[in-house]
Amino acid sequence: MFDFIMTEEQKKLRDEVRAFTKWVPRELILDMDAEKIQFPHEYLKEAGRRNLLGTRIPKKYGGRGLKWVDAGIVGEEIGVASYSLACLHGVGADLVCDAIVNFGSEELKQEIVVPLMKGEIYAAEGLTEPRGGSDFFGTTTQAVKDGDDWVLNGQKRFVVGAEGADWFLIYALTDPDAPPHKRLTAFMVPRTAGVESKYIYGLMGVRGGGAGRVLLEDVRIPERYALNGIHGGFNVFLNMMIPERLGTSDMTVGAVRPALEIATRYTSKRKAFGQAIRNFQAVGFKVADSAMQLDSMRSMVYSTCLAVDSGQVSAGKIRRMVSQTKKFTSEAAWEIANNCMQVLGGIGYTDVFPIERILRDIRLSMIWVGSNEIMQSIVQTEWYKEYKEIMADDSIRDVEQDALNSDEVDEKVYE
Repeated sequence: MFDFIMTEEQKKLRDEVRAFTKWVPRELILDMDAEKIQFPHEYLKEAGRRNLLGTRIPKKYGGRGLKWVDAGIVGEEIGVASYSLACLHGVGADLVCDAIVNFGSEELKQEIVVPLMKGEIYAAEGLTEPRGGSDFFGTTTQAVKDGDDWVLNGQKRFVVGAEGADWFLIYALTDPDAPPHKRLTAFMVPRTAGVESKYIYGLMGVRGGGAGRVLLEDVRIPERYALNGIHGGFNVFLNMMIPERLGTSDMTVGAVRPALEIATRYTSKRKAFGQAIRNFQAVGFKVADSAMQLDSMRSMVYSTCLAVDSGQVSAGKIRRMVSQTKKFTSEAAWEIANNCMQVLGGIGYTDVFPIERILRDIRLSMIWVGSNEIMQSIVQTEWYKEYKEIMADDSIRDVEQDALNSDEVDEKVYE
């Protein structure tokens, strides 16, 4: 994040996270990418030891009790070491715990959030299914009431941290005949009898995070494990879309930042035709555009964090801002990674530099936590709603009338 907008406390927080990111062993990153490690338990334990899990989680549960702007600072620095590590850092401590804090019982907060903040356990989210990704309401995993318990059957896939998770946040169908927003329940499901994770994905990037399929067969859990009550899953989902998508945005800034730094260093040292290649516009302009895009990403993340923190922005506008931030940052990061690889030339396509890994990792950002096409749909819907409010405000100038022949109503044909 920009130094000039940080308070002294925020700079100290940033430096704490930078120290943690610098601690990450090189071998851990390489072994995760080679899938010699399928889940980095030690990384999360160290993050817990340093109290760097759950930036926004209340202090009484072991978090920092800070705001979204602070989380943006943390997310960027966490993303620098590895996008895969950043995903794991965000999903359990920032995403699942956020849902429990907002919708779970005090008992669940003590049982899950407190030990997770210490890095002693890990939680994952099961949202996507084999037959559906973006179709959230098409969930086929079912939970049926049996006495005082609920029995779950179904499958979830692309679950980040499936291999290492002790708890899963699972959305299940509890009332098939109800309207879409009343048919689902969000359950916290422990790794118990009937829960099986299968590590089956050969991922292009973001490896070593234990992404896999979770199978649920006659899993019996008490009703107290339901967040926001039975049939209350939709509101949990809506709440989680902020940390999912805004969290993805801030860590994407950090994950692509090293590509720009490496490209800047390389083009300053590499010579051709008797001079540093940074002096050739075909090279230098790509680096300049990448720097501009990185600052634009930061600006959008920061303004959206401020909007959420303010508590004064409508839910619809927050949805729009979060969605456009996720779409913009992920697409800008992809362009930055490609430009930085391009200016390195052939050597950028090898594992001599980590840009090829960064590029592979960044590609996920446009797909997960809601594809960018879904983000466009949300932005479109919410913007048209906002426009009605804008035009109803008499204090705003109607510039459409400032054309020479604006009064020629017969020329303004709409049907």
